[in-house]
Parts: sequence; C-alpha cells; structure tokens
Amino acid sequence: APMPDLVETFPNPAPQRDYLIRHTTEEFTSVCPKTGQPDFATIDLDYVPDELCVELKSLKLYYQSYRNQGIYYEGVVNKMLDDLAGATKPRYMRVTGRFNLRGGFGSVVSVEIGDRPSFVALP
Repeated sequence: APMPDLVETFPNPAPQRDYLIRHTTEEFTSVCPKTGQPDFATIDLDYVPDELCVELKSLKLYYQSYRNQGIYYEGVVNKMLDDLAGATKPRYMRVTGRFNLRGGFGSVVSVEIGDRPSFVALP
C-alpha cells in the first residue's frame, strides 16, 4: 500500500501569509482493481501551507508507490488527501486526479479540505 511515511516536509519559508502551491505530475499510474489494467492520470496537488511544505522528491516517491496498487480513482484521490494533509497539516489542500480516457470515459476526481481561499480557482 502507498506509504504516507514517504512524504517528507520542510518548514514553510513564509508562514505569515496565505499562498498557493501547485505540484503537477502527468506520470501517475495505478492499477484498476477490476481489470488489472494500468490507470494513468495527471495529479494536481494544490495547497496553502501552514507550518510545513511537501518536499518534492519524497512526493514523487509517494506517487510511485501507487504504481502496482489496485485502487479505484476515488480511492486514489481520497487516500492522497488523507496522507498528504496528514503529513503537512495545511490551511487548505485539494487533490485532483485527471484520469486518462479508457473505455470511452475520462474521469476527474477532486477532493479538498479546509476553507478554499478566494484566490484559488475551482479545478
């Protein structure tokens, strides 16, 4: 299973203000638990940090830990939010998975916690 302990953090250099961080990867893969086929997605992680920020190499390793996991789209984004928000305790966080077309369907699943600042657009 994906390991939230892979997620490292570092101190927010500007905790006195709200600002948005967006990390995007187009290289996310997991496995459909029903068919065993690979699922490919773009993952957007948007957050307003409080005291901690996500370290990118560890985020990449965290995302890679899903590579052989049989998990539905909805499970992916909800688990990511739980793990990443658990590691960083942000003021606001949203995880959006934009899953590639398969069987004629493209799917977008988005989940958030905290109060969305006015400067953060909807996905």
